[in-house]
Amino acid sequence: MEIVLASPRGFCAGVNMAVESLELALKHFGPPIYVYHEIVHNQYVVNSFSNRGAVFVNSLDEVPEDSTVLFSAHGVSPAIRNQAKARRLLAIDATCPLVTKVHLEAIKFAKEHFTIVLIGHEGHDEVIGTMGEAPEAIVLVEDCDDVDKLSFDESTKLAYLTQTTLSVDDANRIIARLKERFPWILGPHKEDICYATQNRQEAVKLLCQSSDLVLVLGSQNSSNSQRLCELAKEFGKPAYLIDGPDDLKAEWFFQDQKVFITAGASAPESVVQSTIQWLRSRYSATLREDIVRKEEVHFPLPKALREIARQTA
Repeated sequence: MEIVLASPRGFCAGVNMAVESLELALKHFGPPIYVYHEIVHNQYVVNSFSNRGAVFVNSLDEVPEDSTVLFSAHGVSPAIRNQAKARRLLAIDATCPLVTKVHLEAIKFAKEHFTIVLIGHEGHDEVIGTMGEAPEAIVLVEDCDDVDKLSFDESTKLAYLTQTTLSVDDANRIIARLKERFPWILGPHKEDICYATQNRQEAVKLLCQSSDLVLVLGSQNSSNSQRLCELAKEFGKPAYLIDGPDDLKAEWFFQDQKVFITAGASAPESVVQSTIQWLRSRYSATLREDIVRKEEVHFPLPKALREIARQTA
């Protein structure tokens, strides 16, 4: 068996920043640290922090007044920020800067009286937060069929934005359909789909085609991990989205197989390595890492934690 390991893979800069933020908050303030929604969409990461005193909540009503709450990498709406203030919570905002960029674009377009078509997945934490910036101005579409149901005349100022973790190909198809139906529609100055999402999808496209099977490390509720698995299947490859080696099934594998492994942007490297070890111990697999692109992006910690980080450095 040969394992081909994709690079880049796993944690992106936004996830790294959010995870570091929660690590530092737990160390400095002590548990419990409340986290609004999952810090990132990965069960291994969430369970690891739960065991150390992080408390994940879906409503700020679950957070005692005067407590510390951390907003996840996916961002929150202004209503949630205001509720945190009303409850006298120390709020640490670990929103990914690339998500914040989409929020700011939504605010700008809304102030200029645009109707905003947001391309994304209904119910995703990031989409909920973005729509909360200007709910009266945003219409959500998930696919080209949704676009075909829209009705605007040329007097309507239109703009589109996208969730940061979409399939690049899917998003481009939807954008093309929007431009076909509404040629006057405006987009962001720089595309919204994040660099890490694009790079991981590019690696799958370039590297999976010669493989017999694809393993994507990531959780079922991770949008970008789901897209990687779907992309491999589009190339006709058996592909499985797994949290770690406990999800592997012996019937997927045979001795002389070429297995391609990648990881979504919220999957830690430890689960990648434990999966590789599972295959090596059973099939004497060799390992080759293929580097498609180097990533050197780093995001600073939230303002509330920067001085604490300097003091503890």
